[in-house]
Amino acid sequence: MNTRQAEFFFDVGSPASYLAWTQLPAICAAAGAELLLRPMLLGAVFQASGNASPITVPAKGRYIMRDFQRYARRYGVPLLINPHFPINTLVLMRGAAGLQREQPERLDAYLRCVFEAIWVHGLNMNDPAEVARVLAAAGLDAAALLALANADATKAALRASTDEAVARGVFGAPSIFVGGELFFGQDRLDWVREALAG
Repeated sequence: MNTRQAEFFFDVGSPASYLAWTQLPAICAAAGAELLLRPMLLGAVFQASGNASPITVPAKGRYIMRDFQRYARRYGVPLLINPHFPINTLVLMRGAAGLQREQPERLDAYLRCVFEAIWVHGLNMNDPAEVARVLAAAGLDAAALLALANADATKAALRASTDEAVARGVFGAPSIFVGGELFFGQDRLDWVREALAG
């Protein structure tokens, strides 16, 4: 059993989560470590921790979005600041939690299509019709995913993961644990890499 793991607490509505998601698989593969995907609801984390999105402070919001674009260039990945931001990700994150429970082999494809819809193509994922189109284009059954997202067990799983994140000191996304150590933000990936190597 692989004892080296990086737990990735994320929300698809977070551009920093998207950027970290583009890098973590390669970082973990290079370290011979397992990447554990941990969907959580960022809005609930903010509420429980007393934190807020940096976008709520206009000057900080403008700066951090430029900084995300700098990191995207450094990582060699596309990033379009979504004109529909912020995205209400409740159903999207329930979809991730549901797939993780019921069809884990489909979670990567789901996350790719949702992350890219939001942060590469700038689509309005607040619109259920747009979500359905995106999922169908990726070969995913939108109606089945919506049913899975609305299942009581799925709602409970996302709540439990979010509650666990808060209990462990998470206050934003992404939050990555290696062992008991928390690394917050997509700009701390060098520390994640070093922790996995250690």
